[in-house]
Amino acid sequence: MTTPNVPLYRILDANLDRAREGLRVVEEWCRFGLDDVALAALCKELRQTLGHWHHSDFRLARNTPEDVGTQLSHTHEESRADVPAVLQANLCRVQEALRVLEEYGKIYDPAMGAACKQMRYQVYTLESKLLSQNRIKRLQQATLCLVTTPVDALSETVEAALQGGVRLVQYRDKDAEDPVRLERAKALRSLCHQYQALFIVNDRVDIALAVDADGVHLGQQDLPVAAARRLLGADRIIGRSTTNAVELAQALQEGVDYLGVGPVYATPTKTDKAVVGLDYVRYAATRAELPWFAIGGIDAQNLSEVMAAGADRVAVVRAIMKADDPAQAVRLLLSQLQP
Repeated sequence: MTTPNVPLYRILDANLDRAREGLRVVEEWCRFGLDDVALAALCKELRQTLGHWHHSDFRLARNTPEDVGTQLSHTHEESRADVPAVLQANLCRVQEALRVLEEYGKIYDPAMGAACKQMRYQVYTLESKLLSQNRIKRLQQATLCLVTTPVDALSETVEAALQGGVRLVQYRDKDAEDPVRLERAKALRSLCHQYQALFIVNDRVDIALAVDADGVHLGQQDLPVAAARRLLGADRIIGRSTTNAVELAQALQEGVDYLGVGPVYATPTKTDKAVVGLDYVRYAATRAELPWFAIGGIDAQNLSEVMAAGADRVAVVRAIMKADDPAQAVRLLLSQLQP
């Protein structure tokens, strides 16, 4: 272009700033939060590529005092619940800015529009990797998984457990009709994210997707892991129940993110499953190459036996859901699970 176009330059300048700032926020977490050299380098490369297009003409057209947009804000921008919320907000900001740069950049220089289009696709991939890594890191940090069972005060019980320190909740309900399951899953998902906990749906990939859950837990008779992964994408968690060495090996080959190992003791929630006892816990302790949770009749009284067999993570149902004080029950279990 030979004739300066001040409005166009201001649009390009503002969105170049917005994209570069958002990328820097994300880069800092990749560098200091995840210690991930590759992701930090990708963010830096994207920032430098945008810097190449940030010409002095754009900067000279900047007029911040008279920019009507500087006074516009939204209440959602005034606080962030946690690091994932910060990352999500800034990734969205970068993607939106790149789309603006792609469209208006075509006027300035078609090569700029093409470059921003490719960068936008790179940011989509970056987003998937970041969400996946963040969820996996939180999964690895969780030592106690609450598996729900239908009770009269479901949300209240789960919230009490969250207040006690649970950071991984699996919603399990075999008997409710789908509309009821959906509404309960929505409510529990909201609660879990309020307390910065992961929310997993048992069996049902469709409900997990519908409520934007962090993942799904599959039994041996549920959807194959490969099919679930195609539906859920790479950034969500998939767990698999196992009861023996063959199932454990198969689950590892399928590429799940965590395992259920049990039932260790007799439990009314798994009447169709034979008790595997502590021997399978010992086997899993030597063979499982990813996070695994011993499950089945585990409570504060027998937890020490399960840990002695090699478990450092457990999934619990009745010991929390049926407790008079779910928060205190969680604190007791977590105190025993501390290394």
